[in-house]
Amino acid sequence: MYSELKKACLEANFGLPRLGLVIYTFGNASVADYSRGVFAIKPSGVAYHKMKWQDIAVLDFDCKPVDGHLPPSIDAPTHAELYRSFKGVGGIVHTHSSYAVAWAQAWRDIPLYGTAHADQLLSDVPCTEPLDDAEIAAGYEAAAGRSIVRCFRERGLDPAAVPMVLVGGHGPFAWGRDGARALFNARVLEELARTALFTESLNSGVTRLKPSMIHRNRLAPGASGGKPVVEK
Repeated sequence: MYSELKKACLEANFGLPRLGLVIYTFGNASVADYSRGVFAIKPSGVAYHKMKWQDIAVLDFDCKPVDGHLPPSIDAPTHAELYRSFKGVGGIVHTHSSYAVAWAQAWRDIPLYGTAHADQLLSDVPCTEPLDDAEIAAGYEAAAGRSIVRCFRERGLDPAAVPMVLVGGHGPFAWGRDGARALFNARVLEELARTALFTESLNSGVTRLKPSMIHRNRLAPGASGGKPVVEK
């Protein structure tokens, strides 16, 4: 019944080690089917090279099991929170990629320093605020999802225009219209984190790219609504 959804999810998960975004069983990808009110996600603790589409877990958006013989990723509640709140998101990727995690562990946004960053999003990559002890005790993964949603609402960010975030002390999440686009955005996020770190190591006094350069792609042929459209 869910074979095509599971296969799409498996393909997104295979992209994580292929792009160097995970080691061992770290990280996970999910793909949603809103018409059936479910999402498919990597099973917990299964090595990528051993994973088959039949192993993929299917849950509803309240994180209740629908199909599958293995337990879902521990991060499933975070994915569920994002699917419920960020309509139109068809795929989500979570990794522990080194450079993005470093910024998350430093509790820092990734500043917009260059045009390659501006080609993809017109803001810094946001980092969530710390959770309080009660939120953590009540269920960390769901609380992490709510912290992402809260971060975007408080900052007035559009998840379609800013398809990535750092969960402070934890790591990156990225999303998109489908699993392939979420994977693309996760790889972009890691590269933005890497180059921003190198930039600050070379010039500790560096400042954000000036607005005229950040917004230059609003005037680019084919640009729509000021949203980044470049895929290199």
